[in-house]
Amino acid sequence: MRSENIEHNAQQDSLLVPQQALRKVLAETIKTGIIKSNLIVMFAGISLALFINGISFFDQIGTIILAVIGSALVIGAAGTFNNVYDRDIDKVMDRTKNRPTVTGRMNSRNALILGTIMSLSGIGFLAFASPLAALMGFLGLFLYVVPYTMWTKRRTIYNTEVGSISGAVPPLIGWAAITNDFMHLEVLGLFIVMVIWQMPHFYAIAIRRHDEYKAAGIPMLPVVKGNRRTYIQTNVYLIALVLSSFLFIQLSSFIVAVAFILSAAWLITSIATYKKMVPEKWAKTMFIFSLNHMTLLFAVIIGYALIMPFFQ
Repeated sequence: MRSENIEHNAQQDSLLVPQQALRKVLAETIKTGIIKSNLIVMFAGISLALFINGISFFDQIGTIILAVIGSALVIGAAGTFNNVYDRDIDKVMDRTKNRPTVTGRMNSRNALILGTIMSLSGIGFLAFASPLAALMGFLGLFLYVVPYTMWTKRRTIYNTEVGSISGAVPPLIGWAAITNDFMHLEVLGLFIVMVIWQMPHFYAIAIRRHDEYKAAGIPMLPVVKGNRRTYIQTNVYLIALVLSSFLFIQLSSFIVAVAFILSAAWLITSIATYKKMVPEKWAKTMFIFSLNHMTLLFAVIIGYALIMPFFQ
């Protein structure tokens, strides 16, 4: 009897390993980390739309669930298509050389099928939430795959600017799931903050991975123009990010203060540490600050939008 149990457990373990491997391959193919970070800003769009329009969270729970699922699928599809198209340059870079589409753990045909299914189902979920949300989802997917991945990424130093537009669509998806009325300064604020934030964030990555991008032939700003130009341009965008804080003035002076302090602290850190650090270390500092900036700012916006109705 004991030997039968051992054999049964061994069979279960042998099945578990492939299942775990498959989950890992799928997670790396659809880029679950990027999905999670984008869902945070998407949910900020939902939260602000609910608050500004005086709509109860629980009255829209079905719509919210559809929007979250649809957004996750569309974002995952964009990552999948990007992995398929970029597999020739991904194999050159240490950061990306182990992606499933490079190693063959996920072949291109299956990845395209996966991306297509996720795209159609994601837009479908968003359509049930709101036709406008579906349109926004399609727009974000298209902008990321065609103008960014297939066109500008390999051709111009402005690829980051082009890619930032698609990266700023998730809060618009969240907003559109709740309301069709975009005539509010706050939704413009979410979009502009996300557009600007991505430049210093991805410039930092480009400096840290300078040699890899150069070997892959990707014209990132520090590769083509150097670290000094990248530093100056980073600070220009950080100044713009500080000024963008005032786009939330109609929402709350508290949100303005939080956004201003976080952005100003990022700018001061950039200026104060640049000459004291080698470029790679400075870039790592900027990268870490960028993640903290986004997480804290959007967590505060979400918390404010969801909690304040209980005090009104």
